[in-house]
Amino acid sequence: MTYKFDLLVDSCCDLSYELLQETGIRKISMTIQLDGKEYLDDFQETLDYKWFMSELKNGATPTTSQINIGNYLDIFRDYASGNQPLLYVCFSSGLSGSYNNALTALAMLEEESGSSVPITIVDSLAASLGEGLIIENVLSLRRQKKELSEVLDWLQTNIPRVHSWVTVDDLKHLERGGRISKTSAMLGSMIKVKPTICMNAEGKLINTGKVRGRKHSLDKIVELTKDTIENETTQDILIAYAGDEESGEALKKILEEKINVQSVSVRRMGPTIASHTGYGALAIFSFGKEK
Repeated sequence: MTYKFDLLVDSCCDLSYELLQETGIRKISMTIQLDGKEYLDDFQETLDYKWFMSELKNGATPTTSQINIGNYLDIFRDYASGNQPLLYVCFSSGLSGSYNNALTALAMLEEESGSSVPITIVDSLAASLGEGLIIENVLSLRRQKKELSEVLDWLQTNIPRVHSWVTVDDLKHLERGGRISKTSAMLGSMIKVKPTICMNAEGKLINTGKVRGRKHSLDKIVELTKDTIENETTQDILIAYAGDEESGEALKKILEEKINVQSVSVRRMGPTIASHTGYGALAIFSFGKEK
């Protein structure tokens, strides 16, 4: 099927490989380093999700790399001389330099070609299925044959309305990322403290509080979702889980008991994001009041 614009996404959106294949979305991958080896986070086309999550659960500490300028140029050059526009909805600039690398690659290509290139890069200010929620709505608008300008208007209005509420089960990864001190991580693990985290208006993760115990942490992020959600009966809420699907389903049950939403979908949190949250992380994504 021919659309008015092509769509590019990165692997931090945590959408499925099957959806990409079905809808013709172009993809670009983050890279993960683990035990001296490099892996592509390619929407689980080749990276074994269960194996990766097992490594995380057993104490692995992978690192990730932003998408470099050369990788963007490889894709952007396909649009240098054509008339087909490309929209790239990018992982939050508050968490990665990838967005700035994409802008640099586009500027380099336009200088190289001597003219403007029909590529639009949008900062999602989101991660994981928060980014995915935005992209799924863009797909819906594209199926409706909306013009790119209409889609960009929708993005400008709705990106600030995406809410992401996260809780983690392993404080080690927050400590490694500099979000909490080593002492706080050690003491928190001893007394089973679970922090709650959100994405702020600048697309950065911030700590919003802490509770004792896993069950209380699930209740808390449901409560925070209920406090910020709008038009709940027409919403499709997304839940992301890092390896622990059972906890994802438990969170869904709590949410459905407390919020009357249209649907709740439980999906995998991808390897790149999970590398920073650790095994057992859970997150709820919805549209709500502007942040």
